[in-house]
Amino acid sequence: MFIDEARVCLRAGRGGDGCLSFRREKFIPKGGPDGGDGGDGGSIVLLCDRNVDELSAYHFQPQAEAASGGPGQGNRRHGARGESCRLRVPIGTLVYSRLNHELVAELTQPGQELILLRGGKGGWGNVHFKSATHQTPRETTSGAWGEEGEFLFVLKTMADVGLLGFPNAGKSSLLSRLTAAQAKSAPYPFTTLQPQVGVLESPKSRRRLTLADIPGIVAGAHENRGLGLRFLRHIERCSLLLFVLDMASSDGRKPWDDYSQLLEELGHYDPQLLRKKRFVLANKMDRPEAQQNLRSFQEKMALSPLAISCHTGEGLELLQRHLLDAIP
Repeated sequence: MFIDEARVCLRAGRGGDGCLSFRREKFIPKGGPDGGDGGDGGSIVLLCDRNVDELSAYHFQPQAEAASGGPGQGNRRHGARGESCRLRVPIGTLVYSRLNHELVAELTQPGQELILLRGGKGGWGNVHFKSATHQTPRETTSGAWGEEGEFLFVLKTMADVGLLGFPNAGKSSLLSRLTAAQAKSAPYPFTTLQPQVGVLESPKSRRRLTLADIPGIVAGAHENRGLGLRFLRHIERCSLLLFVLDMASSDGRKPWDDYSQLLEELGHYDPQLLRKKRFVLANKMDRPEAQQNLRSFQEKMALSPLAISCHTGEGLELLQRHLLDAIP
């Protein structure tokens, strides 16, 4: 099950208490105070890990707590520092506070670390309270409580190119042809139930582009028809959108209607997506009825889509060049 949103309750470790102790050794009757400090509590640390691709770990285990610091001991020995709790999250994770819904952090680089909650400071032992007029202090301080909070983790896939289209338009087939991704494709709707990411590599220019395929959109998706629009969050960061149209009208729909409805659904979700650079692809051009539909599309929409066929490979090499040229 693909999980791209999780609510978590996190707590950093408490600091250890300071120690009340006096030096007791033979022939040293008045050794004085020697109580050590408590150790600091562990922190909650987020680590951006390229090997993690979704948030199911936090959906099924939404609570985490760092270790507390150890108490101070005699002979001025400090308590051990509490071990921090390191939470691995996917690239592109947003962290929101559930208290005020504000964005707290954004992790976008592999290996990026962030201290989300800091552990409490350790308490002072009685050695800190010694003075010329107060030589036998019995005062100590307790360790401070660590920070705690409730957060919402939201994953937004990091990709250069986002694939959009109706179910059965050929998005998954296109992703498989352009990249090494093993995207599922079959002759029935909604074979893609979760975002799929592939990497397009160009040996000549030594460049890499990431492509994200999301589940198909249907008319009325903003009213929660089909799988809704929630997966559109995974293309918000894309520099370019690829509209994949079934130019053969395999499911009885007209490609110009599909294109208009896709734009309408994007506008319902976020009008900013309509301002992104876009390519329109006329897929399934190996079928005889596609040629007439392509001419009709050009007349009705005043657009000239790039003709491709994921089945025969027609136009895919040209598409790769266009993608590499469009994204610096």
